[in-house]
Amino acid sequence: MSDIAGELARVREAFDKPTLRLLDRKWAPFVLAVFKSSFSRDRRSVQSDLLHTQVDAYLADLRTVGADVPKGNGRALCVQWMNDQWLYRETGEGDEEYYSLTSHALEALLLVDGLSRDRALISESRLTTIVDTVRHRATEANPDREERIRRLDAQIADATLERERLVDGGEIITATDDQMFEGYANLVDLISQLPSDFKRVEESVAAMHRQIINDFRGEERPISEVLDEYLQKTDTLMSSTAEGRAFEGAFALLRNDALLQDIKDDFQAILDHPFAAKLTPGERRNFLGTVGVIRKGINDVLTQRTGLTTTLREHIVNHDVVKDRELERLLREINKELATWMQTAGPRSTVTAELMPGGLEIDHLREKFYDPRSHTPPPPLADVSQDAPPPPSLVEMRTQGGPLLDDMRSAMVTAFTAGGAASVGDAFNDLEAAMRRPVEILGVLQLATQLDAVERAKLVEVFETIRPDGSQRRFEVPRIILEPHDTAALSALSYGTDID
Repeated sequence: MSDIAGELARVREAFDKPTLRLLDRKWAPFVLAVFKSSFSRDRRSVQSDLLHTQVDAYLADLRTVGADVPKGNGRALCVQWMNDQWLYRETGEGDEEYYSLTSHALEALLLVDGLSRDRALISESRLTTIVDTVRHRATEANPDREERIRRLDAQIADATLERERLVDGGEIITATDDQMFEGYANLVDLISQLPSDFKRVEESVAAMHRQIINDFRGEERPISEVLDEYLQKTDTLMSSTAEGRAFEGAFALLRNDALLQDIKDDFQAILDHPFAAKLTPGERRNFLGTVGVIRKGINDVLTQRTGLTTTLREHIVNHDVVKDRELERLLREINKELATWMQTAGPRSTVTAELMPGGLEIDHLREKFYDPRSHTPPPPLADVSQDAPPPPSLVEMRTQGGPLLDDMRSAMVTAFTAGGAASVGDAFNDLEAAMRRPVEILGVLQLATQLDAVERAKLVEVFETIRPDGSQRRFEVPRIILEPHDTAALSALSYGTDID
């Protein structure tokens, strides 16, 4: 009998998962394009208000070129994607909310990246990796001592033969550019799967956290039972799932400083090969940052585990067993008295019981005795209106006030879109004198902070300011460079788009 029914059920189950639901939607290209533009390996999370503004800017840009985009603003779309389990929102430092991609969204991006590559990954490097892995696992799986010794002897003989050839002055055969490029592509494909693997472990720990909190709040199960289940799930998570085993392996790798240093040296040796000249600076930076990706994934999982352990400790410390026993004893006595009362009470009998003690019938408590001096009016004020200076004009008050955010935002957008400004300081120094007050620097920094552009600043530059009285002063400020998406976000704010 054909097993097509079982295969159909498994395929339907796969399509019900958020990963394939994302790829199967009408707006899947738009959603994935937003995720690729807003998130990266170096930018795992984005402040919620900033992401809302960026999505609004993307929608506006695509509408100007006639592209079909979904309805709604950035905030509504982000909330919808969060409900579809493609975005995860969490609270960071300072009670600010941040968005990050879930493992389902990372898997969808990985599939799209794999399909968009021009080169095929079925190469000599990929097959060599498979053969080496199969040979290594077969050796570990074989319980025959003689067979394992034979394999080790063969490896030692091959290595010894190659060493003697090199010692005797034999030719050093280096890999060609094509071979190195195939191996590099194979490594990049394997490395790109790491973030989604770590994210699945993090989400599993977060799900355990939510379940244990619900069990504690429900108080329907003993604490010992909840703790036993937590320990069992922790062991199962790290030993019986592929993600958990990957996490344990990566964690063991980071504990070995010598091996970690060897891996970094090996990455650098690969990039020292002539083939690496064809790689872009971004590809080289991402390849060298592989250890950082592993370290970041492990830290995220450990943070989730720390939060779960903290919840358990706080509940155990704050849970008062004595009060629980007193409450249980009181309820038992109430049940006993209720059974005695029911022997003589009728079907509609009631008992009036006060849950809280009554209050005292006192409207006000005297705090002090009456003092006639308290009601003596103050002496009249002298009329000095004739000595008052003339009131300042609106223009004079604006020169002494705070930064002109709207004018500065429009000036920055114009400077970077039409003026070709190299940096925010370059644009500031070209403004008219009325816009170069020292306080306007605070307005510039406020606008840059909304875009997370200050965090990217590495150098400083000089802002030449002009006070309302004509005096000048120079300030050293972080050198801020606005990217195209930052300018688009500022432009959206200038045209009245809601930042939420």
